[in-house]
Formats: sequence, C-alpha cells, structure tokens
Amino acid sequence: MYRKLMKGSAWLLSLLLIGLALAGCGTAPSGKEGGAGNSANPAMKAVTDLAGREVQVKTPAQRIVAIGPGTLRLVAYAKGTDRVVGIEEMEKQASTGKPYMLAHPELKTLPTIGQGGPDSVPDEEKLLSVKPDVIFVTYLADKAKADKLQAKTGIPVVVLSYGQLATFDENVYRSLELIGKVIGVEQRSEEVVAYLKKIQNDLATRTQGIPDATKPKVYVGALGMKGTHGIESTQAKYPPFLAIGARNVVDETGKSGSLMIEREKLLSWDPDILFIDEGGYSLVLTDVQKNPAFYQSLRAVKNGQVYGQIPYNFYTTNIDTALADAYYAGKVMFPEQFQDIDPIQKSDEIYTFLLGKPLYEQMVKDYPGFKKLDLIHP
Repeated sequence: MYRKLMKGSAWLLSLLLIGLALAGCGTAPSGKEGGAGNSANPAMKAVTDLAGREVQVKTPAQRIVAIGPGTLRLVAYAKGTDRVVGIEEMEKQASTGKPYMLAHPELKTLPTIGQGGPDSVPDEEKLLSVKPDVIFVTYLADKAKADKLQAKTGIPVVVLSYGQLATFDENVYRSLELIGKVIGVEQRSEEVVAYLKKIQNDLATRTQGIPDATKPKVYVGALGMKGTHGIESTQAKYPPFLAIGARNVVDETGKSGSLMIEREKLLSWDPDILFIDEGGYSLVLTDVQKNPAFYQSLRAVKNGQVYGQIPYNFYTTNIDTALADAYYAGKVMFPEQFQDIDPIQKSDEIYTFLLGKPLYEQMVKDYPGFKKLDLIHP
C-alpha cells in the first residue's frame, strides 16, 4: 500500500513539474522593441498625444492607418510601414517629390481609406473596413474633432504634429517618440530623433561665429505655396537657410513663412546668390523669356550664381529633402565650412537612414537637382 501511494505521488509530482515547465515556455519575453505588450500578448497603454489628449491604446499596435498631411511619412521614418493596412487616395497619386512613397511603392497596393488632404473629412466607413488598431492623424489638432472621430469609429485616435518649424521641431520629435510607444519601436524612434538633432547641430556649428556682414546675401524664389509660383514666391525664415545661419534677405521684412514679394523689392535686395525651388523652375524660365531685362539686371544672374533647390513641401514637409537642401545651400554659400560635404552623397545618407534607400537619383528624375542653373541660356 505504501509503495502504491509513493508511486502515485511521484506520478502527480511529475505532471505538476511538466505543467510548470510548459507554462514557463509560454511566457512572452519583454524586450524594448515591443516591450511588455508584444504582438503575442498586447497590453493597454495610456499615451498623451500632441493635442494633449490621453488615449488608451493596445500596444504594440499591429494594424495602423495614417491620415492627414505628413502622417504616413513619420510612420515610414519609424520603420512602421509594415503595420500600415490602408492609405489615403492622395498618397496613391504621383510620388513626385515624396521620398517616403518612392521608398515604399508597395503602400500603393493597400486599400484606400479616404481621399486625404488637410481639409478632407475622414471616411469612417473606409477606416473601419481595414480594422486598424490605431489611427494616427496630423491635422485633427482640435481635441473635439479627434474625440469625435474616435467616438464614431471606436478606434483610438492619436494626434501627431509637425509644429511650426517642421524640419527641426520638438513636435516632430515628440510625434516620432509617440509612434514608437504605440507600435513598439521605441529604439528606432529614439535613433531617428537623435539623428535629426545631430544634423541640426552639425549644420549650425559649421557657420557659427561667421559675422552676418561677411555672409553672402541670398534669396530663394519659386517656392510652392498651395500650388506652383514664380520668382516672387519666397519664404522668410526659410528652414534650409535658417539651419545654416544664412543671410536671407527676406528676413529683413520681419515676417515668417511664405509670402509673395514685389519684383522691385528683389531688385533692391539684389542678392549675391539666388536659389530657385525647382518645383517652380519652369515658371521662372517662362518669365525670363517675357522679362529678360529684369533677370539680367540681377547681380546673381549676371555673376552666374543661380542654383537649384529640390522642392520638399509635398503633403507638408519632407524633412529628409529639406535637410539635403540645407547641406547643398551650405556648400554653395560657405564652401570652406562645407568642404568635406558632397551634397549628393549626403542626400543619399539622409534618405538611407530615414527611409532605408538612397533616393537622390529617383528624386532628380523630375528636377534638375543640385546644380548651377543658367536662366538666360537654359
């Protein structure tokens, strides 16, 4: 009898140990990229978005959508495109000037989740049809609108932002970090933020200490502003110039952002160096044919100091291209301080880090690229 009891006890103990071992094998690991809420065992997490809303999200989110200007681009920087389950119709249109779509053409095969655009109304039915775990959005900065979309769909809505400066803006950094938390790629998001801050510091320190009086006077024209424009379209506090401490003649107006100037003003400024946004380059060339005397009277044109800038505002700011433009502008204005920089190689370094591919050659299929422009004899 005693032996039977001992055999029974040993048998029960063996079953218990096997059960514990199997339970241990099923425990999900807790790593940084995914954390406690990995795909096998998602966890609810409270995050505060850029509209100041606290949102409960199941993390890491496996199925995501990005709506509004620039949202999908930030997701691409965070290497989250494999989680995207639908995109806006606007993103499926020509990829010209949009490096993130050139890097990820496969996104165009995904279902359409709405028209897209800064003034469009989200299509709740189409959003629901792709069953996302979270909706990232940039333009619903109004808390009430974000809350309304979340209430209608029953899907967490997380508001992101490019802020005022876009290129180097704390809101961009916070948005990238927020994406990292929600989809479980915190390390990648931190790397991107660190990379952008490193570039910001590099650009600024190269020209630090150069007196403004010794800097060349510069102007950028033909900038896109809700469409293409000619030489009169410019920008005060133009980000690529601002990043390198350039002497932008338009800053003398005391204004900030896009504006249209009178031709006579450009003549009075008479910049040493003229940059043309290549999105409006064809309009400038047409204007040169009509008004050759105006252009021939500009010092920069007479001295052969006209250069191209690749347009970077397509569905808000393509930060990668804006950074590439800053390095090229620095090379032109401050050749000594940027003597180690090859603008094309630097562009591809930036595109590769942020989007995984060297994209300069693809970008310049539609634009002249980083080169000197001859307005009189193109």
